[in-house]
Amino acid sequence: MESSLLAVDTAGRTFVDLTGELERFCAPLGDGLANAFAPHATAGLALMEVGSGSEHDVEEALHRLLPRDDRYRHRHGSGGHGADHVLPAFVSPSVSIPVLGGVAQLGRWQSLVLVDTNGDNPRRHVRLSFVAG
Repeated sequence: MESSLLAVDTAGRTFVDLTGELERFCAPLGDGLANAFAPHATAGLALMEVGSGSEHDVEEALHRLLPRDDRYRHRHGSGGHGADHVLPAFVSPSVSIPVLGGVAQLGRWQSLVLVDTNGDNPRRHVRLSFVAG
């Protein structure tokens, strides 16, 4: 198995497009399955369209679904931080993508995106792994 750990700074950003990093990682690897994993209790990964306003729409949906207030039992950190700990139940911390000839087989409008609503910790990591097949 091939593996690489990406350091990602999310300061001031809810969405970080990792598609370029995924493409560079997969390029020399041939056919197989790529996996991206965010080892965090308050972040997830999504396959979504970026640059068309979708980020704003998803962010609004997340705020409706997970309001930033004091309703959460998990109460350390900044106000509403409990919502950050619920996020990975809705935005999975991992995704798998088929790779053919070193090319991640994403759909035309799909990008690999780290989703992070936690402003308390902007230093994130994403593990990219590849299993040949």
